[in-house]
Amino acid sequence: MLRTHARRLSNPKLTAENPAKWSAVRRVWLLRLCHRERSGKGGTNQAEKELTRNHLQWFIVAMKGFPPMNCLNDSFGRNAVQLLGVLFLVSLLTPRHFASGETIRFAGDSDLVGDNGRWTREVAEEWAKKTNNTVEYVSRPADATATLQLYLQYWGSKSADVDVYMVDVIWQGIAAPHAVDLKKYFKEEEIKQFFSHSVANNTVNGRLVSIPWFIDAGLLYYRTDLLEKYGYKAPPKTWEELAEMAKKIQEGERASGNPEFQGFVFQGKPSESLTCNVVEWIYSYGGGTVIDPHKKVTINNPDAIKALETAKSWVGTIAPKNVTTYGEEEARNIWQSGNAAFMRNWPYAYSLSADPKSPISGKFDVTVLPKGGDNGDNAACLGGWQLMVSGYSKVPNASVDLVRYLTSPEIQKKHAIELGLLPTLRALYSDPDLLGKIPWFKNAPDILINTVARPSTVTGGSYNQLSSGLFENVNKVLSGEESANDAVLQIERVAKRIVP
Repeated sequence: MLRTHARRLSNPKLTAENPAKWSAVRRVWLLRLCHRERSGKGGTNQAEKELTRNHLQWFIVAMKGFPPMNCLNDSFGRNAVQLLGVLFLVSLLTPRHFASGETIRFAGDSDLVGDNGRWTREVAEEWAKKTNNTVEYVSRPADATATLQLYLQYWGSKSADVDVYMVDVIWQGIAAPHAVDLKKYFKEEEIKQFFSHSVANNTVNGRLVSIPWFIDAGLLYYRTDLLEKYGYKAPPKTWEELAEMAKKIQEGERASGNPEFQGFVFQGKPSESLTCNVVEWIYSYGGGTVIDPHKKVTINNPDAIKALETAKSWVGTIAPKNVTTYGEEEARNIWQSGNAAFMRNWPYAYSLSADPKSPISGKFDVTVLPKGGDNGDNAACLGGWQLMVSGYSKVPNASVDLVRYLTSPEIQKKHAIELGLLPTLRALYSDPDLLGKIPWFKNAPDILINTVARPSTVTGGSYNQLSSGLFENVNKVLSGEESANDAVLQIERVAKRIVP
């Protein structure tokens, strides 16, 4: 681009056609170069830097074409108007960069979720130091449902107290009215680097609500040492196999002197965490997705009922009775202490479990979640978190720059290596360093191909209502307060109110 403009501005034919016009244009362009060089936005390679320095010398020469402004002659007014016009054009043509010294308030990952909050805070502060800005970090609640409730308070009051939000993959329809359209800030070539399905999910009515930061998908964690100890050569293929294996290992470990040992832990508390588990259970048994893409409510069917009855059978047998109060961290704490054979959780738990200080380091692996019977399907709830700039922000340019930094290849690679989180940039899945340091990433394509989305697109801003109806009723099933049949009837009523 720089060389193209240089050739045009030095073209004798163009200059000869309209000398006055091209003299002014040359000055505009050279002034713009001055700004680029001074602001550090010029070329990065040595050749472009040398060319820029040459053009700055041209600028000095070109400006000599203006007669002295203190000369009171007939040309004074004409030259004053010409110079002011040039400066005005420069202000229009020069890219707008955010000023340094700005404060960005970032609602990032929770300090209560593994190392995610600490890590995110540190990387955001790295950006602040590099750009001479300040980041005020707001740790979101560990629970996704509580996080959304907090965000809704900010958005409902059109608050400028938070500039950048970390938002769940399912909140795009809810967040859209309160978000900056990031298509205005990210070039098409930049957007194409991300997985297309993630970009499509984050686009509402043609507006890019948020930039994908990391992908989540439900995983089955299993103890390789205990499977070998009890004669199993591979992880379970079905939920029925899991229940059988978990029971045998649990009985054996308890008999060996560990009465706290559990066969299987998962997220059973009434929150979005349980909704994710339920979507996996129902789909794996062929029970559909609660509401299909054509807005048909499908939850009331025998396969969905069987899935919920199967999950209920785990509670108090292979899973603790109080699993109905577990979120991700409660399940991980039991698993990582060495007191569970299997765990359903997200990728973030991998790096924590693999830490050299962890009791189970080197003793576990991950795989796809089981099928619902021999004729069922593998299903991993599609999750993940995105970065959104508030439409009420007073510093949108600096906020977008923070988002661009956090979602860059360098930071996403670091994110993956240090926290084990799945990148949203396609190219990183062939990165040899990444594959070498995180062995389970070799299985990532098989896991991602089995992802199942929650019905957030078809329900839009009403998704939260549907999810609440889902997790509240299923939690009652797990607690023994409601039958699986009654639960699907209640969920069906809620769903039909949303998509009649």
